[in-house]
Amino acid sequence: MVQSNQKPHLVLLSAPAHLQPVIELGKRLVTCQDVKATIIVASFVQSAPAESRMVQAALATKLFDVIHLPPADISNLVEPGDKGITSLSAAMHVVKPDFQAAILGLETLPTALVVHVFAIECLGIADELKIPKYVFVSTNAWFLATIVYTPVLDKEVEGEYADKKEPFALPGCSSIRAEDLPDPMLLRTKANYREYLKIGMEIPKADGILVNSWEELQPKTLASLRDGNLLGGVVKAPIFPVGPINSEGFSALKNELFDWLDKQPTDSVLYISFGSMGGLSLEQMLELAWGLELSQQRFIWVVRPPIEKSGSGSGPKFGNIGDDMSSYLPEGFISRTRDRGVIVPQWAPQVEILSHPSCGGFFTHCGWNSAIECITNGLPMIAWPLYAEQRMNATLLTEEMGIAVRSETLPSKGIVGREEIEKMVRKVFVDEGGRQMRARVKELKLSAEKAWSNSGSSYDALAKMVKHSQKKAIAINV
Repeated sequence: MVQSNQKPHLVLLSAPAHLQPVIELGKRLVTCQDVKATIIVASFVQSAPAESRMVQAALATKLFDVIHLPPADISNLVEPGDKGITSLSAAMHVVKPDFQAAILGLETLPTALVVHVFAIECLGIADELKIPKYVFVSTNAWFLATIVYTPVLDKEVEGEYADKKEPFALPGCSSIRAEDLPDPMLLRTKANYREYLKIGMEIPKADGILVNSWEELQPKTLASLRDGNLLGGVVKAPIFPVGPINSEGFSALKNELFDWLDKQPTDSVLYISFGSMGGLSLEQMLELAWGLELSQQRFIWVVRPPIEKSGSGSGPKFGNIGDDMSSYLPEGFISRTRDRGVIVPQWAPQVEILSHPSCGGFFTHCGWNSAIECITNGLPMIAWPLYAEQRMNATLLTEEMGIAVRSETLPSKGIVGREEIEKMVRKVFVDEGGRQMRARVKELKLSAEKAWSNSGSSYDALAKMVKHSQKKAIAINV
């Protein structure tokens, strides 16, 4: 029996490779609301070391307890080519017994469960514990609208979505073109689509949905998700927009890279990175390098070995990490651009770079975490979507929000030439269009700050979610 005067204790469950947003949500719950939080971490075998480092950093905050479940070995559960959501669902199936045991082993039993949308396999455990259950969608409200409406489309649309010429109507929201659909929707015969469809059917079973957006960023979509005559008739559960949920990084970083940044003019440096799983072919890397050189703009480029398959690609099949970077960049490129560009191998402290006053734009794969980091730092973007829901993110950023430019050729479909890359870079840093984008994204930055100020929309949404969980817990246990 849950006592009405008991301090709320929320258990948050991450999905493999989606830990950081869950940690940041946990921080918000503890620092903005008088609750206890426990974060339970699911991981793949191959991602466990990286997630272990995140766990240690999270524990160092002393804000909450963190339990790292044994990593899931899914090698015998999925076909070698079945990645993405199929792998995530398989991993959550493997860790489910350990997750249940971890909850039952807690000194203080939880009063509510919050699972990442890709950990929804474990949502039903809340029913066994007789506690309220919530889903955390760490991307934007348009993605949420698309995934919950997919079961409707599945019944109405014949054949492959990708073959349709007309955009798909989402009640009360912007329609979505076939080329912008999330990866799992591109092949309906694949396991990834079946798992994606299943998630779309499971989300409405939650007692509430948290989404990494805010009222002022996506008012039209959020209104539809709440309107019983529009998508609210599908979702049914209350929507809590609690964004932006993103890492703030460390302000005191000092090394050669930041010494160089300190010497550059304000808003003058383009940061280029394609995420932990985004890759380019050798041909595309060469074109990107030539485009940067032609643009004559300052840059920091996180360079990883090219992917091994032909085409522009997006998969994590990288070349030899030990390769000399000059072997996959134009001859003489590093020396010719030394005065205005910095090449960083493998990884760079993205949050800290984006928040530096000299950083003036982001050449990004359009992962939502990266987009949020850009918006909260007031930076326009060059959108370079590669996989997952990144194409729809790119469309949202360019066409609806007006804070990004993108190439005419989809990077996941073909090679984008150096002249077009030069043109995009110069548009952000030189042309009038870039000044307009910069002004617009700075407006959104202010709206993000306001959302998390005391009594701001996201601050209040999180408070409402906690109160909702308390009332729901009492109702369940009456």
